[in-house]
Amino acid sequence: MAVTESRYESFGDFYPYYLNEHKNRICRRLHFLGTGLVLLTLVFAMYSRSWPALMALPLVGYGFAWVGHLFFEHNKPATFKYPVYSLIGDFVMFRDMLTGRIPF
Repeated sequence: MAVTESRYESFGDFYPYYLNEHKNRICRRLHFLGTGLVLLTLVFAMYSRSWPALMALPLVGYGFAWVGHLFFEHNKPATFKYPVYSLIGDFVMFRDMLTGRIPF
C-alpha cells in the first residue's frame, strides 16, 4: 500500500517531520535558494506572461532541493511521500528562515 498524506492529520503534525528531514544547513540553504527563485520566476512569468517560465517552476524549485537531499542531507526528499505537505513545508521553512526562526 502506498504511503499517503493521510498519515498526518494536519500540516502542523507534518512540519516537525519535515524539519527533521532538513537538518543539514547546506540543504536548507539550497531549499531557500530554490524557493526564492520560484517566487522570482513566478513574478517574472506573471509580468511577462511567459508560459515557459511557468513550466520551469518545478525544475527551479525542486532542482536545488533535490541536490541538497542527495549530496548533503543523504535522504529522500519528502516530496516523494507527501507532495502537498512538502510543497507547503518549502514555503513555511522559507518564511521561517527569513524571520530567523530556523537558522540560515
